[in-house]
Amino acid sequence: MIPENSPELLWQPSEVAKKNANISHFMTWLYNTKALSFSDYQTLWQWSIDNLSDFWKATLEYFNVMYDGEYETVLDGSEMPGINWFPGIRLNYSEHVFRSKNDEYPAIIFKSESSKIKEVSWDELEKKVAAFQSYLTANGVKEGDRVAAYLPNIPEAIIAFLAVNALGAIWSSTSPDFGTSSVVDRITQIEPVLLIAVGNYNYGGKQFKRIDAINEIVEAIPSIKTLVLLESEGAEFRSDIKKVTWKEAISNRDEKLIFNRVEFNHPIWILYSSGTTGIPKAITQSHGGILLEHLKYLGFHNNIKPGDRCFWYTTTGWMMWNYIQASMLCGGTVVLYDGSPAYPDMNVLWQFAQDAEITHFGTSAGFVVANMKAETHPGSDFDLSSLQSIGSTGSPLPPEGFDWIYKEVKEDLWLASISGGTDVCSAFVGGNPLWPVYEGEIQCRALGCALEAYDEAGKSIEGEMGEMVITKPMPSMPIYLWGDKGFSRYRDSYFDLYPGVWRHGDWTEITARQGIIIYGRSDSTLNRGGIRIGTAEIYRAVDTIPEIADSMVVYLDKSEKEEMPLFVKIKEGHQLTEDLIQKIKATIRNSFTPRHVPDKIIEVDEIPYTISGKKMETPVKRILMGMDAGKVINKDAMRNPEALNFFLNFADRSN
Repeated sequence: MIPENSPELLWQPSEVAKKNANISHFMTWLYNTKALSFSDYQTLWQWSIDNLSDFWKATLEYFNVMYDGEYETVLDGSEMPGINWFPGIRLNYSEHVFRSKNDEYPAIIFKSESSKIKEVSWDELEKKVAAFQSYLTANGVKEGDRVAAYLPNIPEAIIAFLAVNALGAIWSSTSPDFGTSSVVDRITQIEPVLLIAVGNYNYGGKQFKRIDAINEIVEAIPSIKTLVLLESEGAEFRSDIKKVTWKEAISNRDEKLIFNRVEFNHPIWILYSSGTTGIPKAITQSHGGILLEHLKYLGFHNNIKPGDRCFWYTTTGWMMWNYIQASMLCGGTVVLYDGSPAYPDMNVLWQFAQDAEITHFGTSAGFVVANMKAETHPGSDFDLSSLQSIGSTGSPLPPEGFDWIYKEVKEDLWLASISGGTDVCSAFVGGNPLWPVYEGEIQCRALGCALEAYDEAGKSIEGEMGEMVITKPMPSMPIYLWGDKGFSRYRDSYFDLYPGVWRHGDWTEITARQGIIIYGRSDSTLNRGGIRIGTAEIYRAVDTIPEIADSMVVYLDKSEKEEMPLFVKIKEGHQLTEDLIQKIKATIRNSFTPRHVPDKIIEVDEIPYTISGKKMETPVKRILMGMDAGKVINKDAMRNPEALNFFLNFADRSN
């Protein structure tokens, strides 16, 4: 049995590191300028949620945010949704990025599967952003217009975003691995006037051509009047559309970059929910809200300092792309990788971390588990002396993942596991440079985030699993969902269970140390005999079994019976024998309780994932419950749609 409430202490920051942490400087500043004294992080956090207006005003002042106009109140409004932040001031996110411009550090470091490491200086970045902004202006793009991108994780994507943002237009991006209908479902909602796209991209050693997909997208969205293309040989498009190459768009333009300051609550970008079970929500966030949240989170909770090299493995279709480039707000260098994290093998990103001298390495729990199963040894195989921290998100990182990082990557390393969402483009809980790291626990609740765990009666609890809620507003919460008049879909998405309280859809526990444990999505909860079980607990046990490559568990509460099947992908060279089945059951039972043991263990070729890398537990559950697959799942929003075939056939046999 895995012992409860006794996690191993894995790491502690030194006294020097704590003294030099950005958050310590903030506390000193609060004392010197506001006469506010805090004995530790917990008292600072409590103040930040008890005094939201004072905290966010102090954040605005501490980071010396540049703005025009004046504000009389920080929060205008009494209940979520619909809070208006800092009404009366105007600012620009891109302007704060270029405030960090210097000759000492590069702005961007980039590598792809097929290219060597390339550095982009701040001077080069500014010139190219100014050139593309000039092109946008010359082609009639103005404040409030939407500009969409269909691009891989390359420097041109950041250049285009900063130009669009500096202009006051609204950015929205998807990745070229998205299916055509998935892209159309997203960006048709926002009626973009211009599309930036790539003609082909490389992944896993293969080239994928996207010209036909771009043509279909342009045909389906008549609002697109201009198409800017990277790698577009021989392409034919709508006759009424203006087509230009990226090189043509930025050539022969020696313009000065102009920052158009917009209202604090003016849209900065539009992100999208996964869209696996319906039309994706078009999540619209604000210039000022994102600026303040990212300055706070990357500055205080990631502890980014000037010159730090900040990497997160992501695509332009995941909010972590938007998040990690905010490291430039703190004077950091954003580090990009375009390609597969497992090609030619699982060491490719560790090699990149060595060669690019990465300071902060961001990844997913799935990547860590994959390394565990591949038995990689990055700490001994590569020089990771520059590496200060590892961030993990996407799904709960099991305690064994914590252990592996400290055993196989580096002993003196700050593991900053985080959990948040596209909905706020940030983390609710995550890293704390002042606190130790305990096995299996996220360190803390983020400043300004009034996160609690609710029981079934809506009462706040600690020390046991509950529904994760946010009881007070955050500035990066959506200002609205695009096209959602009257906030009806917004309320249904986040405030359906507790009016005025944001329900995020995760099971969480606040520990006695004020750490956080995430147990998985509450809408895919396993409920055996009235006991709620997080799916992450099952995966934690199964991931320790060498013969299992991947797994997914669902709970089927049919009227005639209850059933909890576990679907497993067997590692190459092994078979699902009766002995292995018993080994799986025994491992789960010994690790947790008999209630955690599945009723059936079923072999599959693949586990279905969303494009952003999340297991599709809820859609699979609905299919197995007999719901129409066409109504509960969008294959174009999947990373591996062929994986569904097994479950569709299984449902037919079962129903």
